[in-house]
Amino acid sequence: MHLKSLELSGFKSFAKKATLNFTSSITGIVGPNGSGKSNTAEAFRFVLGEQSIKSLRGKRGEDMIWNGGGEGSSNSGRANRASAKLTFDNSSRMFASIDFDEVTIERIVHRDNTNEYLLNGTGVRLKDIIELLATAHVGATGHHIISQGEADRILSASIRERREMIEDALGLKIYQWKKLESIRKLERTEENMKQVESLRREIAPHLRFLKKQVEKVEKAEEMRRELISIYKIYFAQEEYYITTEKTRLHSEIAGPKKELSDLEHALNKAREILTASKNKDVTSDELISLEKKLAETRTETDTVVRELGRIEGEINANKRAKEKEESRMKQEEFKTVYLKDVEEVISRAELFQTVKEVIDAFRNFIKGHRSANDSQFVAEMEKEIVRLSAEKSNFEHKRMTLGDFEKKIVSEYNALKQKIEHEKDTNRDAEKEVFRIIARQNEVRHIVGTLTADIQKIDFAEAEFKRELGEAGMIVGREATQYDAVVNASNRSEQAEKKHQIDKLKIRLEDMGAGGGAEIMKEYKETEERDAFLARELVDLEKAKDELNKLIAELDVRIDIEFKQGILKINKEFTNYFSLMFGGGHAELTVVKEAKRRKKGDSEELGDMLEGGIDANLQMDANDANESQDGPEGLEVNVSLPRKKVKGLMMLSGGERALTSIALLFAISQVNPPPFIILDETDAALDEANSKKYGDMIENLSKHSQLILITHNRETMSRAGVLYGVTMGADGASKLLSIQFEEAVKVAK
Repeated sequence: MHLKSLELSGFKSFAKKATLNFTSSITGIVGPNGSGKSNTAEAFRFVLGEQSIKSLRGKRGEDMIWNGGGEGSSNSGRANRASAKLTFDNSSRMFASIDFDEVTIERIVHRDNTNEYLLNGTGVRLKDIIELLATAHVGATGHHIISQGEADRILSASIRERREMIEDALGLKIYQWKKLESIRKLERTEENMKQVESLRREIAPHLRFLKKQVEKVEKAEEMRRELISIYKIYFAQEEYYITTEKTRLHSEIAGPKKELSDLEHALNKAREILTASKNKDVTSDELISLEKKLAETRTETDTVVRELGRIEGEINANKRAKEKEESRMKQEEFKTVYLKDVEEVISRAELFQTVKEVIDAFRNFIKGHRSANDSQFVAEMEKEIVRLSAEKSNFEHKRMTLGDFEKKIVSEYNALKQKIEHEKDTNRDAEKEVFRIIARQNEVRHIVGTLTADIQKIDFAEAEFKRELGEAGMIVGREATQYDAVVNASNRSEQAEKKHQIDKLKIRLEDMGAGGGAEIMKEYKETEERDAFLARELVDLEKAKDELNKLIAELDVRIDIEFKQGILKINKEFTNYFSLMFGGGHAELTVVKEAKRRKKGDSEELGDMLEGGIDANLQMDANDANESQDGPEGLEVNVSLPRKKVKGLMMLSGGERALTSIALLFAISQVNPPPFIILDETDAALDEANSKKYGDMIENLSKHSQLILITHNRETMSRAGVLYGVTMGADGASKLLSIQFEEAVKVAK
């Protein structure tokens, strides 16, 4: 790769477009003082990303823009922007990341101080330009651009700044940028880890709460499955029992009912005979009256018994409803509410001004989560049970009264029967028949009454069975009512035990409050998945952190090794050039540590960075990347002149310092040659003898790097293959012209 051209447009004194083509290994730029020739060196700094406007001899970015000529000048109009563009031959792929034979880097500054960076015509970031140039050993510290008066900077710089210059020259900046980028990624990773850990800590209590709720739901589901299993067997057995018992009882009661009907018919006929009998007496009338009263009493008793059965059924139903509601109310006292609902009411309460408003808010919250009219329903049930119990008591009293009355009639009836039995009147045969029929009626009535009571019990059992079916569907779902079990005649005590188990499981289910199980399971699953995701992310971040720490350690080792190896090579070349300049002596760089302290010029330099538009933190972090845990390391310059007792930089004269700085800069360039070096009147302080040595070194350097020399020195000019002259007209605009060596000497003067 070599530098092909520099194109200026509106940059400082170059009002119009000017192009310098670098076709020779050494290009000279000459011109009188004030002609603007040093602006070409500043153009190189500008396009390569220099952010300190102060180092470009300006105060603001717009100071880089042509500001117009004097009156009557053809170039009087000021430009709105300034640009500088470098073109490189990339056929050797020095810029390995760019697959083009030619690479152009352009920087444009506008009047509003905004900057643009273009790479092959495409807008990029300054960071991209710096990283690209670092791969070709071209950096922002300017070891390859040495302006007049700045040759001594490498000697007067602090040990830390000197180290940065050397690292830049050795091509270590690319590793430091990678290290800095890794450190920033590490910081972001650690921050992300803190955030993830914080999120896990936040959801941990809620996850534990949900886990307990899920355990309750799972336990409730286990009980629900057990209840369904028992229900299926219970319902199958109960339906079989009810069906078979109803069939049996209705079959058994059919005969007695028919016999009772036949007896009633025979009794009516006997009454008719007895009534029509000529020998009828008072005894017969009394018998008929007693029989009629007995029949009426028994009919009324049957009615009372039926009513008692109805009332008892209603009382039992109301008691079950009351117990169920009381159980639900008890469950309400331990009702689970969502944390987000509590947080919401708390956030609303924080806005209230008085304690009463806060209390009212929480009362409304509790009221909203408690079922309405619960206590009122229980009270109504209790009231209904009391009413039915009173009605039952009345009917029981009535049944007892009827029973006593029936006993009295039966006693009278038996006495009359005994009297008739002792009488031998033939008319008594009809009366005896009446007694026989009534006696049989009593027997059959008892049989029918017993069977009717059994049928009534079965009817109650069937009603209870249907009610239990409906309740099972509501509590555990329709699955419990879809039974298809193998059944047989079961012991009623076994059914009673199953019913007891069912009631216990229902109560336990209601006490656990298994409602909303699907929502709890869903929320738990989502929260658990979120926690698992955060845990995996934490593992990934930990792995990334380890990899970044490993990369940073590897970069530290590589930077340290290459830096120390580079110092050895530089010292070898430094001693050679120093001996050449001074006819002997010794010079070397040594690694030393500097006490941590802020330099006096840091704030001023930071201001320049901010004014230039670069991220000051980025620049400062790049510097900090060079520091070890024990503090920053830097480079000290040690020199020893031949045939003198002079040791150390402080003892050198101005000319000796100039020669020493040139020797060091040339030594640096020899170790890791940059693609080009710009020397801006660095030979100004040299005498004729040293100028020749300087010229010889230049020719030696040109074998490794292109040289652009801004000079007044005749000897230096003679080494250039191409010479450009810079002149300035009355309008203050610089112009370029290619000239011969003899003309260059005149122009330079």
